[in-house]
Amino acid sequence: MAKRDYYEILSVSRGASDDDLKKAFRKLAIQYHPDKNPGDKKAEEAFKEINEAYQVLSDSKKRGMYDQFGHAGMGAAGGFDPSGFAGGSFSDIFDNIFGDIFSGGARQTGGVDLRYNIEITFEEAALGIEKKITFEKEFACESCSGSGAKTGTRPQACKQCRGTGQVRFNQGFFTLARTCPQCSGRGAIIEQKCSDCRGAGTNKKSHTVNVSIPAGIDNDQRIRLRGQGEIGELGGTPGDLYVLVRIQEHSLFKREGEHIILEMPITFSQAALGAEIEVPSLSGPVKLDVKQGTQSGETFRLRGKGIKRLNGSGHGDQFVRVTVEVPKHLTSKQKELLKQFEKEEKPDAHPAVTSFLKKFKEILRT
Repeated sequence: MAKRDYYEILSVSRGASDDDLKKAFRKLAIQYHPDKNPGDKKAEEAFKEINEAYQVLSDSKKRGMYDQFGHAGMGAAGGFDPSGFAGGSFSDIFDNIFGDIFSGGARQTGGVDLRYNIEITFEEAALGIEKKITFEKEFACESCSGSGAKTGTRPQACKQCRGTGQVRFNQGFFTLARTCPQCSGRGAIIEQKCSDCRGAGTNKKSHTVNVSIPAGIDNDQRIRLRGQGEIGELGGTPGDLYVLVRIQEHSLFKREGEHIILEMPITFSQAALGAEIEVPSLSGPVKLDVKQGTQSGETFRLRGKGIKRLNGSGHGDQFVRVTVEVPKHLTSKQKELLKQFEKEEKPDAHPAVTSFLKKFKEILRT
């Protein structure tokens, strides 16, 4: 029976990247792994086929030979060897890709990462700020120093797994592991539990830390505080704390990356005659010259008045988009003045209106 194409086996294109190959292999290996399909010979054969395809395509030399000569070129490139993978054991590579997925819950000594959501103002995000946050996390029990055992006693190594937290067995050419049923993966048996933590080895306490929020941080970005997470069930190095930043909306400013957008109304007379107006910015009021004849929707640029570039130098800009507000209520004198103004207007005073009317008349004639 002719061997199937390796790319077809992994359901990837010939131009697939190493990352695409790894993702495809991971997905299929989980689906057909013998541990997930006990006694299923077809799944076992499919699993071996997937492994073979990935071993060849993940090796640049073997992949090059395969692309050029197909399966016939695998003899020159070393082909597929279930006992080895790119110079190391296949089980090592498998563990590197899958971690503990098929370990049945390997014994964990590392800490636990935590997440804390913090809400800050627009100005705090733009300018940066120090914040103090308080939350609860697990600490090592002071009574038993994290062992989980009663004072004066200590946990005993599990006889079934010999302290590893796992029992191993062979399946084909793989050595698989499952959580030890005797100690539930702890690697030790606590015969007399600590009365304070009831054998857990940890107690939850309130904890306060300072968070330095850098200027220019954006919405939904995270700040990582190493070692500020909590210890795991079996102690070890604490995990990390991830502070997720949420930014409140501003009543005037809108943010677009490193730039600030401001919609600002101006009067009819300011737009027509020109004026010097005061514009709000993060650094305080700024003078802006509105030129004579400014149209509604025109945008002015205030260089360097935007958001500080995160982990970079300089600032973005602030863009002021003006909208001309026409007065709703006029006095008799104002009406007379505007009528006089209309009579004295030149034909080219309103080019946009003139252009529109011209096009409108052309439509009517068709």
